[in-house]
Amino acid sequence: MIKNKIENTIFLAFASLFLIGCSTDSGSENDKNNYSKNISKVFEYEPGIGQYVNVLPKYEVGDSRETMRKKAEESLKNNKEITLGAFGGYVVFGFDHMVENVPGQMDFRILGNAFLNVSEPGVVMVAYDKNKNGLPDEDEWYEIAGSEHNNPATIKNYEITYYKPKQEVEEVSGDVAEYIFWTDNQGNNGWKSKNSFHAQSYYPQWKEANSITFKGTLLPNNGININESGNNWQLKAFGWGYADNHPNTSDLSAIDIDWAIDKNGNKAMLPGIHFVKVYTGLNQETGWLGETSTEITGAVDLHLEGRIIQTIK
Repeated sequence: MIKNKIENTIFLAFASLFLIGCSTDSGSENDKNNYSKNISKVFEYEPGIGQYVNVLPKYEVGDSRETMRKKAEESLKNNKEITLGAFGGYVVFGFDHMVENVPGQMDFRILGNAFLNVSEPGVVMVAYDKNKNGLPDEDEWYEIAGSEHNNPATIKNYEITYYKPKQEVEEVSGDVAEYIFWTDNQGNNGWKSKNSFHAQSYYPQWKEANSITFKGTLLPNNGININESGNNWQLKAFGWGYADNHPNTSDLSAIDIDWAIDKNGNKAMLPGIHFVKVYTGLNQETGWLGETSTEITGAVDLHLEGRIIQTIK
Protein backbone atom coordinates (compact mmCIF):
# COMPACT_ATOMS: atom_id res chain seq x y z
CA MET A 1 0.00 0.00 0.00
CA ILE A 2 2.79 2.40 0.97
CA LYS A 3 4.64 1.42 -2.20
CA ASN A 4 1.57 2.20 -4.33
CA LYS A 5 1.20 5.58 -2.65
CA ILE A 6 4.86 6.38 -3.32
CA GLU A 7 4.52 5.31 -6.98
CA ASN A 8 1.36 7.40 -7.37
CA THR A 9 3.10 10.43 -5.83
CA ILE A 10 6.08 10.07 -8.16
CA PHE A 11 3.76 9.69 -11.16
CA LEU A 12 1.80 12.83 -10.23
CA ALA A 13 5.01 14.80 -9.74
CA PHE A 14 6.33 13.84 -13.18
CA ALA A 15 2.93 14.53 -14.74
CA SER A 16 2.93 18.00 -13.21
CA LEU A 17 6.42 18.71 -14.52
CA PHE A 18 5.36 17.55 -17.96
CA LEU A 19 2.34 19.87 -17.98
CA ILE A 20 4.44 22.80 -16.78
CA GLY A 21 6.98 22.08 -19.53
CA CYS A 22 4.21 22.19 -22.11
CA SER A 23 2.93 25.55 -20.85
CA THR A 24 5.75 27.64 -22.30
CA ASP A 25 5.61 31.03 -23.94
CA SER A 26 5.42 29.39 -27.33
CA GLY A 27 2.08 27.80 -26.46
CA SER A 28 0.58 24.45 -27.42
CA GLU A 29 -0.01 23.29 -30.97
CA ASN A 30 -3.70 24.16 -30.60
CA ASP A 31 -2.75 27.66 -29.46
CA LYS A 32 -0.39 28.05 -32.40
CA ASN A 33 -3.20 27.29 -34.81
CA ASN A 34 -5.02 30.34 -33.43
CA TYR A 35 -2.03 32.68 -33.63
CA SER A 36 -1.49 35.16 -36.44
CA LYS A 37 1.84 35.12 -38.25
CA ASN A 38 1.51 38.89 -38.76
CA ILE A 39 1.58 42.02 -36.59
CA SER A 40 -1.30 42.21 -34.12
CA LYS A 41 -0.77 45.65 -32.55
CA VAL A 42 1.13 48.91 -32.94
CA PHE A 43 2.13 50.39 -29.58
CA GLU A 44 3.87 53.56 -30.78
CA TYR A 45 4.26 55.46 -34.03
CA GLU A 46 6.71 58.37 -33.87
CA PRO A 47 8.13 59.28 -37.29
CA GLY A 48 10.94 61.72 -37.88
CA ILE A 49 10.61 64.36 -40.57
CA GLY A 50 10.31 63.37 -44.22
CA GLN A 51 8.66 63.65 -47.60
CA TYR A 52 6.17 60.86 -46.85
CA VAL A 53 5.36 62.01 -43.32
CA ASN A 54 1.71 63.08 -43.05
CA VAL A 55 1.03 60.93 -46.15
CA LEU A 56 1.92 57.33 -45.12
CA PRO A 57 -0.34 57.15 -43.14
CA LYS A 58 -2.34 60.22 -44.07
CA TYR A 59 -2.69 62.99 -41.51
CA GLU A 60 -6.04 64.76 -41.30
CA VAL A 61 -6.83 67.90 -39.34
CA GLY A 62 -7.64 66.92 -35.77
CA ASP A 63 -5.50 63.79 -35.75
CA SER A 64 -3.53 63.14 -32.58
CA ARG A 65 -0.67 60.89 -31.58
CA GLU A 66 -3.23 58.21 -30.72
CA THR A 67 -5.22 58.44 -33.96
CA MET A 68 -2.00 58.31 -35.98
CA ARG A 69 -0.95 55.24 -33.98
CA LYS A 70 -4.23 53.60 -34.91
CA LYS A 71 -3.73 54.51 -38.57
CA ALA A 72 -0.25 53.01 -38.52
CA GLU A 73 -1.65 49.87 -36.87
CA GLU A 74 -4.40 49.53 -39.47
CA SER A 75 -1.84 49.94 -42.26
CA LEU A 76 0.62 47.37 -40.95
CA LYS A 77 -2.06 44.81 -40.08
CA ASN A 78 -3.12 45.02 -43.73
CA ASN A 79 0.41 45.12 -45.18
CA LYS A 80 0.12 48.76 -46.23
CA GLU A 81 3.13 51.05 -46.19
CA ILE A 82 4.04 53.48 -43.42
CA THR A 83 7.04 55.81 -43.36
CA LEU A 84 9.37 56.30 -40.40
CA GLY A 85 10.85 59.53 -41.78
CA ALA A 86 14.49 60.54 -41.35
CA PHE A 87 16.93 59.21 -38.74
CA GLY A 88 15.39 57.98 -35.51
CA GLY A 89 11.74 57.96 -36.56
CA TYR A 90 10.25 54.71 -35.28
CA VAL A 91 7.38 52.31 -34.86
CA VAL A 92 6.86 49.74 -32.08
CA PHE A 93 4.66 46.74 -32.81
CA GLY A 94 3.90 43.32 -31.38
CA PHE A 95 2.66 39.85 -32.20
CA ASP A 96 -0.15 37.96 -30.45
CA HIS A 97 2.37 35.34 -29.33
CA MET A 98 6.05 34.81 -28.72
CA VAL A 99 8.08 34.46 -31.91
CA GLU A 100 10.35 31.54 -31.05
CA ASN A 101 14.12 31.75 -31.30
CA VAL A 102 14.83 28.56 -33.23
CA PRO A 103 18.55 27.69 -33.19
CA GLY A 104 20.24 27.96 -36.58
CA GLN A 105 17.26 29.59 -38.28
CA MET A 106 15.96 33.04 -39.15
CA ASP A 107 12.91 33.76 -37.01
CA PHE A 108 10.97 36.69 -38.49
CA ARG A 109 10.94 39.04 -41.44
CA ILE A 110 10.14 42.75 -41.51
CA LEU A 111 8.47 43.70 -44.77
CA GLY A 112 9.60 46.87 -46.53
CA ASN A 113 9.78 48.38 -50.01
CA ALA A 114 13.48 47.86 -50.74
CA PHE A 115 14.49 46.80 -54.23
CA LEU A 116 17.71 46.60 -56.25
CA ASN A 117 19.98 49.55 -55.39
CA VAL A 118 17.29 51.28 -53.33
CA SER A 119 17.72 50.33 -49.67
CA GLU A 120 16.80 52.54 -46.70
CA PRO A 121 17.95 50.44 -43.74
CA GLY A 122 16.17 50.60 -40.41
CA VAL A 123 17.74 49.46 -37.16
CA VAL A 124 15.79 46.64 -35.49
CA MET A 125 15.29 46.17 -31.76
CA VAL A 126 13.46 43.30 -30.08
CA ALA A 127 11.89 42.70 -26.68
CA TYR A 128 10.91 39.61 -24.73
CA ASP A 129 7.95 40.22 -22.40
CA LYS A 130 9.85 39.20 -19.29
CA ASN A 131 7.30 40.46 -16.78
CA LYS A 132 4.32 39.13 -18.77
CA ASN A 133 2.40 42.41 -18.68
CA GLY A 134 1.76 42.49 -22.42
CA LEU A 135 3.66 45.77 -22.86
CA PRO A 136 7.08 46.58 -24.35
CA ASP A 137 8.78 47.99 -21.25
CA GLU A 138 11.89 50.13 -21.66
CA ASP A 139 14.25 47.72 -19.85
CA GLU A 140 13.34 44.79 -22.11
CA TRP A 141 14.85 46.05 -25.40
CA TYR A 142 17.80 44.52 -27.25
CA GLU A 143 19.37 45.66 -30.51
CA ILE A 144 19.76 43.33 -33.48
CA ALA A 145 23.47 43.61 -34.25
CA GLY A 146 23.46 43.67 -38.04
CA SER A 147 26.37 43.57 -40.46
CA GLU A 148 27.39 47.20 -39.76
CA HIS A 149 27.38 46.94 -35.99
CA ASN A 150 31.19 46.81 -35.75
CA ASN A 151 31.81 49.11 -38.73
CA PRO A 152 34.10 51.94 -37.52
CA ALA A 153 31.81 54.41 -39.35
CA THR A 154 28.79 53.35 -37.27
CA ILE A 155 28.04 55.77 -34.41
CA LYS A 156 26.49 54.39 -31.23
CA ASN A 157 24.35 56.61 -28.99
CA TYR A 158 23.75 59.10 -31.78
CA GLU A 159 21.22 61.86 -31.09
CA ILE A 160 19.54 64.29 -33.49
CA THR A 161 17.02 67.11 -33.07
CA TYR A 162 14.77 68.42 -35.84
CA TYR A 163 13.29 71.90 -35.56
CA LYS A 164 9.81 72.77 -36.77
CA PRO A 165 9.88 75.29 -39.66
CA LYS A 166 8.92 78.79 -38.54
CA GLN A 167 7.02 79.18 -41.78
CA GLU A 168 5.72 76.25 -43.82
CA VAL A 169 6.59 76.12 -47.51
CA GLU A 170 3.34 74.92 -49.08
CA GLU A 171 3.86 75.50 -52.80
CA VAL A 172 7.07 74.16 -54.23
CA SER A 173 8.13 74.84 -57.81
CA GLY A 174 11.62 73.53 -57.17
CA ASP A 175 13.66 72.06 -54.34
CA VAL A 176 13.86 74.05 -51.10
CA ALA A 177 17.36 73.38 -49.77
CA GLU A 178 17.00 75.02 -46.35
CA TYR A 179 13.70 73.66 -45.08
CA ILE A 180 14.05 71.86 -41.72
CA PHE A 181 17.05 72.65 -39.52
CA TRP A 182 18.72 69.91 -37.48
CA THR A 183 21.53 69.54 -34.93
CA ASP A 184 23.19 66.43 -33.49
CA ASN A 185 25.35 65.40 -30.55
CA GLN A 186 28.42 65.08 -32.79
CA GLY A 187 28.69 68.84 -33.27
CA ASN A 188 27.03 68.79 -36.69
CA ASN A 189 24.05 70.69 -38.04
CA GLY A 190 22.36 71.16 -41.37
CA TRP A 191 19.12 71.35 -43.29
CA LYS A 192 16.67 68.78 -44.58
CA SER A 193 15.42 69.85 -47.98
CA LYS A 194 11.95 69.84 -49.50
CA ASN A 195 11.52 68.56 -53.04
CA SER A 196 9.04 69.44 -55.75
CA PHE A 197 7.37 66.01 -55.60
CA HIS A 198 5.89 66.41 -52.11
CA ALA A 199 4.44 69.78 -51.12
CA GLN A 200 2.86 68.85 -47.75
CA SER A 201 4.59 69.54 -44.45
CA TYR A 202 7.44 67.13 -43.69
CA TYR A 203 7.13 67.81 -39.94
CA PRO A 204 4.56 65.56 -38.15
CA GLN A 205 1.51 67.82 -38.04
CA TRP A 206 0.08 66.30 -34.87
CA LYS A 207 3.22 67.36 -32.97
CA GLU A 208 2.78 70.62 -31.06
CA ALA A 209 6.41 70.81 -29.88
CA ASN A 210 8.78 73.01 -31.87
CA SER A 211 11.43 70.29 -31.97
CA ILE A 212 11.67 66.50 -31.84
CA THR A 213 14.69 64.47 -30.72
CA PHE A 214 15.66 60.89 -31.51
CA LYS A 215 18.45 58.62 -30.28
CA GLY A 216 19.96 55.39 -31.55
CA THR A 217 22.64 53.76 -33.65
CA LEU A 218 23.61 55.78 -36.74
CA LEU A 219 24.60 53.58 -39.68
CA PRO A 220 27.14 54.65 -42.34
CA ASN A 221 25.76 56.46 -45.38
CA ASN A 222 24.87 54.05 -48.19
CA GLY A 223 24.03 56.55 -50.95
CA ILE A 224 26.29 56.68 -53.99
CA ASN A 225 25.98 59.13 -56.88
CA ILE A 226 27.20 57.13 -59.85
CA ASN A 227 27.51 59.87 -62.47
CA GLU A 228 28.73 63.43 -62.79
CA SER A 229 25.28 64.93 -63.41
CA GLY A 230 24.38 64.37 -59.76
CA ASN A 231 20.99 62.80 -60.44
CA ASN A 232 21.71 59.07 -60.54
CA TRP A 233 21.74 57.84 -56.96
CA GLN A 234 22.00 54.28 -55.71
CA LEU A 235 21.29 53.24 -52.13
CA LYS A 236 23.36 50.12 -51.51
CA ALA A 237 22.06 47.38 -49.25
CA PHE A 238 23.99 46.38 -46.13
CA GLY A 239 24.82 42.73 -45.57
CA TRP A 240 22.11 41.64 -43.16
CA GLY A 241 20.20 42.45 -39.99
CA TYR A 242 18.12 45.51 -40.98
CA ALA A 243 14.61 46.41 -42.10
CA ASP A 244 13.85 47.81 -45.58
CA ASN A 245 17.33 46.74 -46.63
CA HIS A 246 16.80 43.76 -48.97
CA PRO A 247 13.70 42.87 -51.02
CA ASN A 248 11.05 40.91 -49.12
CA THR A 249 11.72 37.88 -51.31
CA SER A 250 15.37 37.76 -50.24
CA ASP A 251 16.49 35.51 -47.38
CA LEU A 252 18.69 38.44 -46.29
CA SER A 253 15.59 40.41 -45.29
CA ALA A 254 14.95 37.89 -42.48
CA ILE A 255 16.11 38.35 -38.87
CA ASP A 256 17.66 35.85 -36.46
CA ILE A 257 16.76 36.58 -32.82
CA ASP A 258 20.19 35.20 -31.87
CA TRP A 259 21.68 38.44 -33.26
CA ALA A 260 20.14 40.40 -30.36
CA ILE A 261 22.63 42.02 -27.97
CA ASP A 262 22.28 43.95 -24.72
CA LYS A 263 23.52 47.51 -24.09
CA ASN A 264 26.98 46.15 -23.24
CA GLY A 265 27.27 44.25 -26.50
CA ASN A 266 26.68 40.82 -24.98
CA LYS A 267 24.42 38.25 -26.63
CA ALA A 268 20.92 38.49 -25.18
CA MET A 269 20.20 34.75 -25.45
CA LEU A 270 16.43 35.28 -25.71
CA PRO A 271 14.01 32.32 -25.93
CA GLY A 272 11.90 34.43 -28.30
CA ILE A 273 10.43 37.91 -28.72
CA HIS A 274 7.03 39.55 -28.40
CA PHE A 275 7.76 43.10 -29.57
CA VAL A 276 9.77 44.82 -32.29
CA LYS A 277 10.96 48.39 -32.72
CA VAL A 278 12.22 49.68 -36.06
CA TYR A 279 13.80 53.09 -36.55
CA THR A 280 15.46 54.76 -39.54
CA GLY A 281 19.21 54.23 -39.22
CA LEU A 282 20.57 56.88 -41.61
CA ASN A 283 20.96 60.66 -41.51
CA GLN A 284 21.44 61.17 -45.23
CA GLU A 285 20.30 63.31 -48.16
CA THR A 286 20.60 61.87 -51.66
CA GLY A 287 19.87 64.58 -54.19
CA TRP A 288 16.44 64.46 -55.80
CA LEU A 289 15.63 61.33 -53.76
CA GLY A 290 15.61 63.50 -50.64
CA GLU A 291 16.15 62.21 -47.13
CA THR A 292 16.67 58.50 -46.56
CA SER A 293 13.66 57.13 -44.68
CA THR A 294 12.80 53.57 -43.73
CA GLU A 295 9.38 52.38 -44.88
CA ILE A 296 7.77 49.15 -43.70
CA THR A 297 4.62 47.27 -44.62
CA GLY A 298 4.41 44.59 -41.95
CA ALA A 299 6.21 41.69 -40.28
CA VAL A 300 5.93 37.91 -40.39
CA ASP A 301 6.73 35.08 -37.97
CA LEU A 302 8.64 32.76 -40.31
CA HIS A 303 7.97 29.69 -38.17
CA LEU A 304 4.20 30.15 -38.30
CA GLU A 305 4.51 30.86 -42.00
CA GLY A 306 6.24 27.51 -42.40
CA ARG A 307 9.42 29.01 -43.84
CA ILE A 308 12.79 27.51 -42.94
CA ILE A 309 15.67 29.89 -43.65
CA GLN A 310 19.09 28.94 -42.33
CA THR A 311 20.87 31.70 -40.43
CA ILE A 312 24.03 33.19 -41.93
CA LYS A 313 26.06 33.55 -38.71
